[in-house]
Amino acid sequence: MPVRAGVSASVVAVPAGHWPHLLDFLAQRMPGIPRSEWAQRLAQGLVLQENGQSAQADQVCHAGQRFFYYRNVVDEPRLPTQATVLFEDDHLLVADKPHFMPVTPSGPYVQQCLLVQLKRLTGHADLVPLHRIDRETAGLVLLGKQLHERDAYHALFREHRIHKTYHAVATHAPHLDLPRVYTSRLVPGAPFFRTQEVSGQANSETRIALLDTDGLRALYQLEPVSGKRHQLRVHMAALGVPIEGDPFYPTLTRGQDAPEDFSQPLQLLAQAIRFTDPVTGQHRQWTSALKLSWRQVLSTEAKHNVTRTT
Repeated sequence: MPVRAGVSASVVAVPAGHWPHLLDFLAQRMPGIPRSEWAQRLAQGLVLQENGQSAQADQVCHAGQRFFYYRNVVDEPRLPTQATVLFEDDHLLVADKPHFMPVTPSGPYVQQCLLVQLKRLTGHADLVPLHRIDRETAGLVLLGKQLHERDAYHALFREHRIHKTYHAVATHAPHLDLPRVYTSRLVPGAPFFRTQEVSGQANSETRIALLDTDGLRALYQLEPVSGKRHQLRVHMAALGVPIEGDPFYPTLTRGQDAPEDFSQPLQLLAQAIRFTDPVTGQHRQWTSALKLSWRQVLSTEAKHNVTRTT
């Protein structure tokens, strides 16, 4: 199906059952979207049949049929910063993603997500992210441009043949023995969007080093060997130095769908990436143009406390 305004069509298959009309099926199958909105999408030609023709609200649907629809968010919130393209050739596109931007359509963000923006900007309908970083995290994202090359690039991540470096800002902890390697077992937590540590064989590994400190706060370098959901955020919180601006760890301070506070971004940056290109054989390496702002002018009292404690 064609890309519309940078958005690729999603597909829904009709299971066994009985629905008088297509509108009834869509409203029952995906109740998170109001029936009135489905009616509007159908009227605007935003739901298609398999032959590419517009579907009709009152048409009968049968088990096994597939319908294609385009995600659309009314009054989509606008993010304060847009993404930047750092590199592009026939195989890859490398982008610098700002804080708060999802990589793919998610929640209230469709046109504002990285993938849709880049499809609109470049006109490449087959563009696909080769990996993900959290919506709250800023920095480098690699996207593939050729359908037949995707698996070769995905294998880099599956087989840990890619080196990623992150920067993070957190409290300075002189008692931590750094550099160090931190491992633990991570599993889905509660609520569903959080991750938690449990006992058992480790399935996550992060190398952690101290880059700089002003005595109170510090800039850390994090190198994940594995790629579990929220791994860096959970590991730093477990060490007693949660990343600044983190609303999920160590405690939940903001719900996933709560209003954004753009003045308090998560101080985590996907700073560098390097690997041997499985398609071209080239050595690939990129560094983010973004920086974390972490040094602050200390008051006289704070300077005295730093001197006394260090």
